[in-house]
Amino acid sequence: MANNEESYSKININWFPGHMAKTRRMIQEQLGIIDIVIEILDARLPVSSQNPEIASLIKNKPRLLILNKADLADDTVSSRWVAYYKQRGIRAVLLDCAHAKNLNLIADNIRVVLKDKLQKQAEKGMTGRSIKVMVLGIPNVGKSSLINKLAGRASAVTGDRPGVTRGKQWIRLKNGLELLDTPGILWPKFEEEKIGLNLAFVGSIKDEIIDVETLACKLLEFLNRYYAAQLHQRYKLQPIGGLSGYELLTAIGKKRGFVVSGGEIDTLRAANIVLDEFRSGKIGKISLEIPEVD
Repeated sequence: MANNEESYSKININWFPGHMAKTRRMIQEQLGIIDIVIEILDARLPVSSQNPEIASLIKNKPRLLILNKADLADDTVSSRWVAYYKQRGIRAVLLDCAHAKNLNLIADNIRVVLKDKLQKQAEKGMTGRSIKVMVLGIPNVGKSSLINKLAGRASAVTGDRPGVTRGKQWIRLKNGLELLDTPGILWPKFEEEKIGLNLAFVGSIKDEIIDVETLACKLLEFLNRYYAAQLHQRYKLQPIGGLSGYELLTAIGKKRGFVVSGGEIDTLRAANIVLDEFRSGKIGKISLEIPEVD
């Protein structure tokens, strides 16, 4: 990668596989039998990880937001997101699916959201009926992993790469819930570069379609601005402000000893390390988005 800031000043990200359109049709076809929609978001980027088409797809169906991967997000910021949604009449639950924390809150919150409907059913003698739940989310947000944790078995196909689930799956749980797993669904075009970047940072877009060094430079500039202490501590950097992303990437490569023939720094290797360590939480608990203050 050339040492030129203009080379990564703009990044274009487009990804809309053919199965995405099929998934949207399937969602619309199944809504008639669904009681509630669970939308799973990434706690680090609730706005960017929320498909703007979901609201129009599910119309007036009751909805519960799950802010997953909360173990990787800034705790203070995550609490602000829960309050933000509450102010707007939306119930949101923080979840650490990887370590199966707060899983019991999901069924409890589903019943709270559906309280009126369940009460009316009980008055009509309609008891014992399973609650049908549609689970939606963009690729790699932890949808299938969550379902497997709830089911206590490997019911849904999982993977660390986006776009693993391809078809609909019904999974019956012991607590009276019946879940419909759906493939992760993105939208045709990212209107803002920031959204595409955020999704790429956390791995919701395949790295194969993006220049990894460009992506790492963008991430490092964000971290140096908002989470400088964590960044400097992880990579033993001197707290110097104003460095470009490429300068930071080169410094990290040098610190890690990623030197190739001729004394050049292997910035591609350094970029992959930075992205991997950010996504796994090794740099620290970091949020990419902060809610607007009313």
